[in-house]
Amino acid sequence: MTSKAQLADTDIIEGILRDDEVALSRLYKLHFPMVLFFVQSNNGTEDDAKDIFQEAVIVFYEKIKAGQLELNCQIKTYLYSICRRLWLKRLSRSSRFSSGLIEDTEEELTDTSQEADQAEQNELKFSAMADALNQLGEPCKTLLEDFYIRSMGMPEITEKFGYNNADSAKNQKYKCLMRLKKLFFLGYQEPR
Repeated sequence: MTSKAQLADTDIIEGILRDDEVALSRLYKLHFPMVLFFVQSNNGTEDDAKDIFQEAVIVFYEKIKAGQLELNCQIKTYLYSICRRLWLKRLSRSSRFSSGLIEDTEEELTDTSQEADQAEQNELKFSAMADALNQLGEPCKTLLEDFYIRSMGMPEITEKFGYNNADSAKNQKYKCLMRLKKLFFLGYQEPR
């Protein structure tokens, strides 16, 4: 977990303990979009997502207030796994998802835990990649963003950066990519 995320999570939990409504509204602002996307991607509506998220927040809130919250991942991961389960249960009840019921088996709990771990690992990798990209400097940072994020072609990049030809641009992109890779692996440590 990144220190920025840890601070945000700690602030939210401490805010809830103090009955600070700003903490709850921050929780909604930070994490509802992820749940909305998940529910809408799985045959749901915005109202469905609001209902599911509200249920998950109530579970989260009650566990904090009762002193029973054992959080070994980010709040985002925790809420996502609760919302995912609630939504799958709702889909199974309404028969939109499958004809059988989804039961809480030990295997499913393990799968959810593994998904949470994988989401946290991915977040660490994305954070390390963002840090590496910021350390990369110009023109490499912009060149890679133009190619991979903005989907610009080599002719456009050649013109934008003033390279002699597309081969020169490709060569520079390759060099930038190798520098980014080196910075990424220096900054990213695989969790043990």
